[in-house]
Amino acid sequence: MAETLSAYTADVERATAELARVREEIGKVIVGQTAVIEGVLICLVAGGHVLLEGVPGLGKTTLLRTLSRVLDLRYSRIQFTPDLMPGDIVGSMVMETDEHGHKNLRFQQGPIFSNLVLADEINRATPKTQSALLEAMQERTVTSGTTSYQLDAPFLVMATQNPIEMEGTYPLPEAQLDRFLMKILVEYPSREDLNRIVDVTTKNAEVSLQTVIGRSQIAELKAICRQVVVAPHVQDYAISVIMATQPGVKGAADITNRYIRYGSSPRGAQALIECGRVLALMRGRLHLSTEDVAKVAPGVLRHRIILNFDAHADGETTETVLNKILAGIATA
Repeated sequence: MAETLSAYTADVERATAELARVREEIGKVIVGQTAVIEGVLICLVAGGHVLLEGVPGLGKTTLLRTLSRVLDLRYSRIQFTPDLMPGDIVGSMVMETDEHGHKNLRFQQGPIFSNLVLADEINRATPKTQSALLEAMQERTVTSGTTSYQLDAPFLVMATQNPIEMEGTYPLPEAQLDRFLMKILVEYPSREDLNRIVDVTTKNAEVSLQTVIGRSQIAELKAICRQVVVAPHVQDYAISVIMATQPGVKGAADITNRYIRYGSSPRGAQALIECGRVLALMRGRLHLSTEDVAKVAPGVLRHRIILNFDAHADGETTETVLNKILAGIATA
């Protein structure tokens, strides 16, 4: 028993060190944005997808491209536009002619067949095209005719949304938003970070990045995360957080009944545990704490609650409502 615990402790220490090295390498290119880098890594290790919201020019595209270099994973970028078709994402059948003149149909894989997929400005494509991407995200497969093709693991979709210039866009329905493990807000950099960004990006020399881990190590990290202990009181805390966002149910906060129209689904509780486990591993711990759950809660829940008219009239936002809900739940 002692030997098993010792081996597991060694695995956790190694995993924590690897994740720290990954963040350090990404930090050579992506200055600041620590919370964003951490959130994307959490989603990758937890096996979910991430939605990033921020104005253009904050490094969202560069982040995923850098991550692919550090982790030695295949990367593809899909620019979503109103005329983008589902076949442009998942692929389509093409006619080929062999040396004997015989014609055959062959499935030409689309850009979704990568480990890291950037869905840039996802809300600019039509709902039909959005659905094609989200189906692949959920099922991890692509179907063409009667044949299904498995997507390689790991598989992470990082979709981006521009909070400005909403004219001519197709906002994701709430049921599709729920498919994303986390929604992360990309904020403007501080003055110090902006100085460093200018220094890094205006130099002639390209930043040298090292490959830290690969596919097999990522699979090992996922397995270690599954072994992070979740005590009953921590699970109860996660459930209390979810119940507190659901208006009209026992345990709902007063602010919830006043300002929230729809609260989080049970998928939110699962996401709190999964993301919290990865965060605990990043912190070098063998167990999940209520502080871990509270830390990941905004990213997990901000796209899973819908405010009512009273909230908008009183100047409340998803962030302010969530902060008040979390402040009212004891983390002890």
